[in-house]
Amino acid sequence: MFWKDGEPFRIIGGDLHYFRVHPEYWEDRLLRAKALGLNTIQTYVPWNLHEPRQGHRVFEGIADIISFLKLCKKLDLLVMLRAGPYICGEWDLGGFPAWLLAEEPAIRLRSSDPAFLDLVEKWWGILLPKISPLLYSNGGPIIMVQIENEFGSYGDDKAYLHYLVKLARGHLGDDILLYTTDGGARETLGKGTIPGDAVFSAVDFTTGDDPWPIFKLQKEFNAPGKSPPLSAEFYTGWLTHWGEKIASTDATFTATYLEKILSMNGSAVLYMAHGGTNFGFYSGANTGSNEADYKPDLTSYDYDAPIRESGDVDNAKYKALRRVIAKHSTEPLASIPPDNEKMGYGHIEIDKVSFLYDMIDMKDLVDVVESENPISMEAIGQMFGFVLYASEYNPKGNGSVLSIPKVHDRAQVFISCTEDSAKRPTYVDVITRWSNRPINLPYLKCESKNKLFILVENMGRLNYGPYMFDRKGILSSVYLDSRPLYKWKMLPIPLQNLNEATQINPIILNAQKGLPKRSAQKKLKDKKNSVLEPAFYTGHFSVDKVRDTYISFRGWSKGIAYVNEINIGRFWPSIGPQCNLYVPAPMLRQGENTLVILELESPNTDLFVSSVDHPDFTCGPTRSALRKSREHRLLSS
Repeated sequence: MFWKDGEPFRIIGGDLHYFRVHPEYWEDRLLRAKALGLNTIQTYVPWNLHEPRQGHRVFEGIADIISFLKLCKKLDLLVMLRAGPYICGEWDLGGFPAWLLAEEPAIRLRSSDPAFLDLVEKWWGILLPKISPLLYSNGGPIIMVQIENEFGSYGDDKAYLHYLVKLARGHLGDDILLYTTDGGARETLGKGTIPGDAVFSAVDFTTGDDPWPIFKLQKEFNAPGKSPPLSAEFYTGWLTHWGEKIASTDATFTATYLEKILSMNGSAVLYMAHGGTNFGFYSGANTGSNEADYKPDLTSYDYDAPIRESGDVDNAKYKALRRVIAKHSTEPLASIPPDNEKMGYGHIEIDKVSFLYDMIDMKDLVDVVESENPISMEAIGQMFGFVLYASEYNPKGNGSVLSIPKVHDRAQVFISCTEDSAKRPTYVDVITRWSNRPINLPYLKCESKNKLFILVENMGRLNYGPYMFDRKGILSSVYLDSRPLYKWKMLPIPLQNLNEATQINPIILNAQKGLPKRSAQKKLKDKKNSVLEPAFYTGHFSVDKVRDTYISFRGWSKGIAYVNEINIGRFWPSIGPQCNLYVPAPMLRQGENTLVILELESPNTDLFVSSVDHPDFTCGPTRSALRKSREHRLLSS
């Protein structure tokens, strides 16, 4: 068993990630976790949130981990800290900063590659001294620190694991309990942990598996007498990718299997106790059988957890799990807080402010990179958002065939005449990572060459599996009629990510400024225009009582939304299942609020969105449309 202050202790914990919750709601969500009966909070630490650019470190706002840990201490909640360097967590690149992918020669992630270990040492040299004063032995809440996460499902590099142990001990001392988490099978435990007492080997397994044979196996990988049974991820729900039906796990089923652990003095950590939201561009992705079988995650990380995305606890799962936990708690549980009030602020009229291409002049922009061949997003110093690739070619009377063997992740193709900058570019088609195929470029009669524009969207890096080295953009030559096309210009269009609120992207600001100054011409109110060209849309809505809300994008296609200059995430209702994006009250202000939308394809024909008071995961194509959809391969799980 675990011991705490000389007394037997059982961990009844839950994952709650500070970076998926608005900081003003941290205490609210922790109190709901405490009322569920939890005595421990487990959280990851995403390296990429805290060091978005090499050497530029962020520990403020949603990245203020120290304030979060102190709040746990204030509320008498212990902490299991999953310090990385890799976290998985359905988070972009498993928490690694994307600038690691730009290192040359290429580094080997999660390995004893000296170049990688040097960067880990620098990062932990910043992080671990910050958390050291908050260890339990120093009067803080942290009782355990995880050094790797499910490594046995990835590799078998014991030198790497030993290095992490040595590094953690050097900063944190010998009193802290270090741990690993691996799937509850002999092979994954054998690869993913260090036998003996250098680290404690915790396990995870599918909810529905008999836990006790797995706990018996766990003992073989811990020192004798030092293997209290611990499921470090007891799954209360599951993740959902775009194009899938929203994941749901029965409340009674979940509670029954938690009872199987707790009834025999086992410990468990609910994954997730509260999921939260993948604000900004931080949602990750998974693969299936190969690298092209790409499955990006939703903006919502509700996870069908007992504490829902908006903090709601008046649901069957919360009540069922609480009843089980109450039976095994030594003290009465705190009273359940009421759900927070949510409001719908109604119909929001939207105006088109500008086409994306109208805001770009590649001749005058200093950020343009030129190269004979296309290069990756990371190689041009951009980590998230979009890259516009541009080249020129001589048109053929019968058209041409364009192919891109490797594009990550979704490319919209346009053509125009070099001499006619006033005319709208012609939309051609989409090339995607998951259904890559050649497309036909129609003949466009021009006085000189044709311009080719390829707008590539980074939809989230892989966070798990063998293909994690997931660079973005065009990663191969571009072929026109089977011959490579040379001389490229690349323009980064990063827009704005979650932890960059103090550096609002000028494109977003310009789109926002366009609304108050619009004239009848500027308004561009071509509601029936079916041009599939990325464009910015802006609207205002008035808030009297500031409460949580959701923005419904039913009738829109695909894009990104900003409320009061904060990136609230991706929407894609044409694929589904998520229709509405959650907007926590602290992102709103009393009076006028601003919404900016980058719609990549087709807006709602009536140019409006709705502010509503509830989530909605029922969007997606109809069955008949599914059969015809070029992107429907994304829908298979």
